[in-house]
Amino acid sequence: MTTSRPSRLGPGPLLRAVRGLLLACHPGPTAAVTVLVTALAVASGRDAAGCALVAAAVLTGQLSIGWCNDAVDAARDAAAGRTGKPVASGAVSVRTVWAAAIAALVLCVPLSLASGPAAGAVHLVGVAAAWAYDLGLKATVLSWLPYAVGFGSLPGFVTLGLPGHPWPAWWAVTAAALLGCGAHLANVLPDIPADLAGGVRGWPQRLGTARVRVLIPVPLLAATALLVFGPPEPPGVGGWAALATAVAFTVGGAALGRCSPRVPFAAAIAVASVDVVLLLARGTAITAP
Repeated sequence: MTTSRPSRLGPGPLLRAVRGLLLACHPGPTAAVTVLVTALAVASGRDAAGCALVAAAVLTGQLSIGWCNDAVDAARDAAAGRTGKPVASGAVSVRTVWAAAIAALVLCVPLSLASGPAAGAVHLVGVAAAWAYDLGLKATVLSWLPYAVGFGSLPGFVTLGLPGHPWPAWWAVTAAALLGCGAHLANVLPDIPADLAGGVRGWPQRLGTARVRVLIPVPLLAATALLVFGPPEPPGVGGWAALATAVAFTVGGAALGRCSPRVPFAAAIAVASVDVVLLLARGTAITAP
């Protein structure tokens, strides 16, 4: 009579590892950026196949960035007691996360280039900038630069994949880069004390929590103004309403910030949402004339 050998990894641990891997990719930002860029591709006139390629390329790029970030930060997260981080909590190994990051990056290359050499190169520059952030730039005064390059590359990735390969309008690229800077500030804000304790001294950490909380809306409002006044046609009622809404959120967040430290952050997210709606509303106008 023979008995079967037990598997090394049962369904329970396997599911735990898969769940840990999914959480380690930073699912919120990964999904948000993928949906935003895909929606921008739809609004700009990319066909169904083109939009699917954009979605796949952006998703694999964002997955690689998120997994690289958690793999690099594993030791620091564990030392800071960040049990919510899957790698730090032991839900998934650093080796597994690194393997997933590299696999996603390898897939991202042909998926990006499938939109054309120029479009693919622009997107891969943005992904490379994000990897540079994860691998060291996050701890320097230039920590904002990968966010500006990464977000700023996205309109070009969309437009250069259109027939004729048009370049994106300058105001669309600049507004996207400013959105990236605002996202950097908002993303780092909750972790500034722990980052400083761990020796991470990027741009927001050097500014400090109080200054970052006040500064977050600035690049976002600048992006709003560019999206309203940058295109050659007049702003229109919708543009003025969007600008007024963004200003109202900013003023309200600053005024109520003393009541709760979460209010300025929530206001920044609201302003960023206005900017995203404006960018999508521009649609085909994001190409350079």
